Amino acid sequence: MTGSEGGRVKQTRPQVVVTEAPFLRTLREMSDGFLAVDDSWRITFANKQAERILGAGRPLLGSVLWDVPASHVHPLEGQSRRARAEATPIGFEVRWSDHRVYQVRLLPVRGSGLTITFVDVTDQRRPGRTPAERTTHMGALTVALAEAVTSRDVVRSVADHVLPSVGADGLVVETLEAGRVRVIDSVGYSPAFLSRIDGLPLASSTAVTEALRTRTPAFFASPEEIGELHPNLRVLTAASSKKAWAFLPLIASGRPIGCCVISFARPRSFSEEERTLLTALSGLVAQALERARLYDVEHTRAQGLQNGLLPRALPALPAVSAAARYLPAGRGDEVGGDWYDLIPLSGDRVAMVIGDVMGHGITEAATMGRLRTAVHTLADLDMEPDELLGHLSELVGELGYDYYATCSYAVFDPVARTCAFSLAGHPPPLIVHPDGTVHSPDLVTNPPLGAADPPFEVGEIRLPEESLIVFCTDGLVESATRDFDQGLVQLRRILARTVGRTSYFSNGSGDRAASTRRIEDLCDHVVSALLPDREQTNDDAALLIAHTRCTRPDNVASCSLPQDPRAAGQAREYVRGQLAVWGLDDLVMSTELLVSELVGNVVRHARGPVRLRLLHSRSLICEVYDGSLTTPRIRRAGSTDEGGRGLQLVAALSRRWGTRFLTQGKCIWAELDLPPAHEKAVAGP
Repeated sequence: MTGSEGGRVKQTRPQVVVTEAPFLRTLREMSDGFLAVDDSWRITFANKQAERILGAGRPLLGSVLWDVPASHVHPLEGQSRRARAEATPIGFEVRWSDHRVYQVRLLPVRGSGLTITFVDVTDQRRPGRTPAERTTHMGALTVALAEAVTSRDVVRSVADHVLPSVGADGLVVETLEAGRVRVIDSVGYSPAFLSRIDGLPLASSTAVTEALRTRTPAFFASPEEIGELHPNLRVLTAASSKKAWAFLPLIASGRPIGCCVISFARPRSFSEEERTLLTALSGLVAQALERARLYDVEHTRAQGLQNGLLPRALPALPAVSAAARYLPAGRGDEVGGDWYDLIPLSGDRVAMVIGDVMGHGITEAATMGRLRTAVHTLADLDMEPDELLGHLSELVGELGYDYYATCSYAVFDPVARTCAFSLAGHPPPLIVHPDGTVHSPDLVTNPPLGAADPPFEVGEIRLPEESLIVFCTDGLVESATRDFDQGLVQLRRILARTVGRTSYFSNGSGDRAASTRRIEDLCDHVVSALLPDREQTNDDAALLIAHTRCTRPDNVASCSLPQDPRAAGQAREYVRGQLAVWGLDDLVMSTELLVSELVGNVVRHARGPVRLRLLHSRSLICEVYDGSLTTPRIRRAGSTDEGGRGLQLVAALSRRWGTRFLTQGKCIWAELDLPPAHEKAVAGP
């Protein structure tokens, strides 16, 4: 029916009934805009995407195409009339009012009007999306994937070279591990969202698991499209804020190893060219990821081995509080052979050691473990630094010509207030005085272990009552942007500035726990100042900072003894008097017996001069000095033997005992546990 209204003919829209056959439902949900018009240019069908493009919130069915406001975009009307007049398909691009670019395809249908298809090509028309530019991006990606070492390197390469070329802003790379899908790394997603998808079982029904099971890429142009196939993902996709996805299964060595998910902030279609490109890309990523995962496994094993071989915690000792840091290389290199240690010796002395096995990998980490064990064994024998390094050098030399290591070994004596150093190819330590003065002692650097022949030079310096000794490996101070000497100068400046600003010394307070906390903070400060970006370092690094404290004079007592049978009685008398001064009357009986046996053993089997020294520390240390190099040993005494039980008695009375050799003579020492109240008082708060 027609009528007149204001001089204009008004047409009544016919009722259009559309039967939702399967193919019509497919057309309605497709990501490209699609509509059909009859011979009078009335719209007889429009899918959801076409309604979004043209509809502007109003129904389209039955409307004349030219009455739709959004259709007044040149050259849509002219090209439509031309296509029908010439009965020839026509394609062209048009920039719509929503600032999107659409590829419009006009297809005349004989006796049925015209079909119009809108394909969103905005992303393909942005800079960097032309075929030539994509070829450049893919070439750069191939190089980057070839150079990628770790799995995270692979993800970063895809993010840097693929996302810009396809206009994507989201990336998740997942691997298949023990029947579950694990997230390796991502771009454009929050940690909260990643936690929801990490660890999903392969048996679950998701787009990722479906792609892995079928080994077929899946492309979804809109949330509605992915929700139609995976209804259980609607809440998850809504939480991601993404509007289009490409799920690319990663197939390597004929088996699925993971999935690469590329996502977009806006709904978009995927052309055949893009689908082919992304599918080919998934093959490159899969090969690179498979290679990187093999490296990750070896790297994790090597790092776990090294962490297991390094000390879990440094001991808190009366004479030294220390803190240390080990930092593996940050740019994909294998772990190295850096190590450090703090070893208690007899007489409250402390050994401080740091070393570096040349090379990176499991072999070097294992060699480091062997050297650290050897250092502990040799240190327990109270060897001098030069003798200890000589044995270490022989051990490294027996491993082969390709094995070398550097080492710095120091022994601090809190009673003598001296520290003896021996260096095997290692940089000298830095000494920090309480006033903030930093200096490097003038020490001779011997060749590295495995390349040096004994004797090793030893340097001894006298320390103030408190000081900091800073040891490090070259990876801490040397980098691609600075040489070793420049890094050492920077380290000295950091120490001088930091120590001068904050007190790292107890100043007589005896609060050793607080001292240790301050040293821990200093380690963190040094590492962050010298290595602000661990990802850019090529070598592992170790740092050991030791806070030394000298023994108070009133905690040391000694006397000379004659080399005759009177010595044992004089020793017992001296012990009774000194323990009374220290308030250790509970230990008088056991200490008298122990000292009497040690002195009697010296009088019978050694030569003078004989001297007794007592140290009041966390334990009571008894030392008997003589001029003989004869080593006392425990032997099994028979039931009829009159002697041979003295050292058995010493071992039974003491916590530990031993012998250390001096330049002239030796020292036999034994430690006795203090009563609990005295031990707590000596240890301090």
